[in-house]
Amino acid sequence: MARRTLRHIFFTPLIRENPVTLQILGICSALAVTTSLDTALTMSVALTTVLVLSAAIISLIRRHIPVSIRLIVQILIVASLVIVIDQVLQAYFFDISQRLSVFVSLITTNCLVLGRAESFARHNPVLPSVVDAAGNGLGYSLILVVIGTLRELFGKGTLMGVPVLRTVEDGGWFTPLSLMLLAPSAFFLLGLLVWAIRATLSEQAEPLAHTPPDRREAAE
Repeated sequence: MARRTLRHIFFTPLIRENPVTLQILGICSALAVTTSLDTALTMSVALTTVLVLSAAIISLIRRHIPVSIRLIVQILIVASLVIVIDQVLQAYFFDISQRLSVFVSLITTNCLVLGRAESFARHNPVLPSVVDAAGNGLGYSLILVVIGTLRELFGKGTLMGVPVLRTVEDGGWFTPLSLMLLAPSAFFLLGLLVWAIRATLSEQAEPLAHTPPDRREAAE
């Protein structure tokens, strides 16, 4: 496959076809694990790793997977990778693993992972599949990092646990916004990101479900 095409495959999911803001995939974790930047980054790395490895494996054995059991095989591969990632997090990053709770395990059922495996990796060679998975993983990660940064910064005045905005309790001027640490704030921030991107990129704007009648025709 041409290098230019690989570049297109990699960069397109970052903004123009972002899996979270355009396809609305994987938003459960975007709402749940973005209370701090470190959990958002950890979740991003975990999902991207699973996404890339599963795409490579599924693409490699795609000609040997019976169509009738392809989804079972894909889920088995993804689940096996998720178990390994979860064990690594528990062994080396126990505190973050505890804060991520069940959401690492839920990568198994993430529509983004299974969606790319079914729609792309199952029909393409290994290299394009890996590039596509990496692009979608980074697109997903970009949204989580943005939301996680905003929520931790304005909810705690810190980034990665390091004080950035001096709070009133420490003799500063900033009063943490506790609402930013609740799930509704992530929902609204994600909605604002979707609006901003679709307002900037006109091709992402959805067609109107109903066209209002012309005023002059209605008057007649």
